[in-house]
Amino acid sequence: QVQLVESGGGLVQAGGSLRLSCAASGNIFSINAMGWYRQAPGKQRELFAVITSGGGTNYADSVKGRFTTSRDNAKNTVYLQMNSLKHEDTGVYYCNADLDELVPIRYGMVYWGKGTLVTVSS
Repeated sequence: QVQLVESGGGLVQAGGSLRLSCAASGNIFSINAMGWYRQAPGKQRELFAVITSGGGTNYADSVKGRFTTSRDNAKNTVYLQMNSLKHEDTGVYYCNADLDELVPIRYGMVYWGKGTLVTVSS
């Protein structure tokens, strides 16, 4: 089994910053890409940031220049630094991992965290 646990959400004023973490643990051989998603109230879940195993990143236009994702492979953890937060960034933030399991070896398994709530007051 593999678990993903997000942390770091909370209430922040517009213009402020938050740093989220997503720690993966369990039967992991290697982690390939990891993604950050968010779901605003009444809207569908959307992908807004991806980081590859080599550290390459890609961002949605809505967060480009404000959000930065990074990873610590030794800790199986990814981070999301969110700056200049806006009210429209409010939502539940999820991480997602594409990984290879160790025993038995299984490639390309996808796991989700349970999410952490980010509320940006205007």
